[in-house]
Amino acid sequence: MDFKLKGKKVFISGSTSGIGLETARILLNEGMNVYINGRSEKTVKKAVEYLKNEINGSQIKGIVADFLEQGQVNNLLSSLKDVDVLINNVGIYSSTSFFDTTKKTWHDQFQVNVMSGVSLTKHFLKGMIARNWGRVIFISSECAYLAPTDLISYSATKAALHSISRGIAQLSKGSNVTSNVVVPGSTLSEGAKNYLETKSELENVTKNQVERNFFKDERKTSLIKRFASTNEVAATIAYLCSDHSSASNGGVIRADGGSSLGTF
Repeated sequence: MDFKLKGKKVFISGSTSGIGLETARILLNEGMNVYINGRSEKTVKKAVEYLKNEINGSQIKGIVADFLEQGQVNNLLSSLKDVDVLINNVGIYSSTSFFDTTKKTWHDQFQVNVMSGVSLTKHFLKGMIARNWGRVIFISSECAYLAPTDLISYSATKAALHSISRGIAQLSKGSNVTSNVVVPGSTLSEGAKNYLETKSELENVTKNQVERNFFKDERKTSLIKRFASTNEVAATIAYLCSDHSSASNGGVIRADGGSSLGTF
């Protein structure tokens, strides 16, 4: 399927690995001009080189910016005036008891996970509306629904994105600009791979057994009972970037293997 994205420009925050990097790869294959982002020169350079090797002649650029550093955010915004597609993917978390989670942890997670998307969307949205075409996508998490007790602050940030996205969709009412949320579940990112490897060695069992135990004990609500691949989630995101998703607006699209529960 031709997503009709050739020549369009996309910025993906937090995209040097995992779902963000795989989304960049898919969109480069669709002929988009892709801007990826990470916190360090080293990770951004590595990701750009990987994508250039994957897709010959790809239009890929990297922008270094830590969303906890306002000066770096300002530099990012001044260097990139407009995009056709904005994917708010960047996120940080820490696994901590609610009682031990500090005010700084709450602040930092809201600053990166929520305010990054607010700042970027404010910067790019008016241009999208003026051109009468654009896509804003917020990457949430199954945690917005499950709210694990060691991830309450993170879960709160992801839940906030749902309200923001719905409001953005209403701001662009009647135009060809849409705003949607994608909800990934447990995904086989580098972090998940490291978890499986470490747990396998500690417990002297296979990684497949570690995965089975995780979905038996930790993510009991999952219907697919496995980690989704980054490609499975990224393909959903890529579709929402496309012209074919024009009737999807103000919505929540789940790529969580059914873990979030609920019929609605």
